[in-house]
Amino acid sequence: MSHRVEILDAKTREKLCFLDKVELGHPQWYPARQSLRLDPKGKSLKDEDVLQKLPVGTTATLYFRDLGAQISWVTVFLTEYAGPLFIYLLFYFRVPFIYGHKYDFTSSRHTVVHLACICHSFHYIKRLLETLFVHRFSHGTMPLRNIFKNCTYYWGFAAWMAYYINHPLYTPPTYGAQQVKLALAIFVICQLGNFSIHMALRDLRPAGSKTRKIPYPTKNPFTWLFLLVSCPNYTYEVGSWIGFAIMTQCLPVALFSLVGFTQMTIWAKGKHRSYLKEFRDYPPLRMPIIPFLL
Repeated sequence: MSHRVEILDAKTREKLCFLDKVELGHPQWYPARQSLRLDPKGKSLKDEDVLQKLPVGTTATLYFRDLGAQISWVTVFLTEYAGPLFIYLLFYFRVPFIYGHKYDFTSSRHTVVHLACICHSFHYIKRLLETLFVHRFSHGTMPLRNIFKNCTYYWGFAAWMAYYINHPLYTPPTYGAQQVKLALAIFVICQLGNFSIHMALRDLRPAGSKTRKIPYPTKNPFTWLFLLVSCPNYTYEVGSWIGFAIMTQCLPVALFSLVGFTQMTIWAKGKHRSYLKEFRDYPPLRMPIIPFLL
């Protein structure tokens, strides 16, 4: 059965074209910024959707929406993560015009300050390397405007926490070395766990594919958290920042952890709902991000 496709603007309902009569001659609407829907307020059709399998008659009416300028996820992640790495080091080395002339390029006498710099740098270097060599993205692009919002969040918090942790008047944690050692253990374990989950998720999706499968624990003990939550990568990520907050005993770090936890909970709940909707045999005991609770 042949189909004739009618495309309307999702906002104005203006008829743009019939695909069997007119070619879409708008080069500014490159594929990544186009959204086609069966309903003006519905979800965008996927690239792999086949017209014959959609609930349409011989004439299919699709609604077009311009998603705006797009940028690749890889570029977004590299920009988001390189910023905090560089910004934190500016405060750590106490470059001029931050703390006053007499503190220019001086070094803190507190061991925890140097340890915090190592942990913070490790975290973002890890993220950069994972972006380049581990992550496989189901969507190639995101709206360009989002990069400014994301960078404001990551870069702003990095500067705020770095200012206080590396300040000449910084006070070490209340319980000294014991508190720092415990926090460091939490941070390292969660970083290893986060990396392990990212590798497990990578192995689920062949290169160049958008295949989705139910993630299950592997022989790696860090992946056993899949038994209890749908997004253990977020669980470990939050744990890392909690460890960093305990280590530094710094309020901006605690606030960054709280904001991050809130956002990752939203993402985890969305992914959890998606898993339940897509897979009928999805493990019923799993929670989105916190075992047995949330």
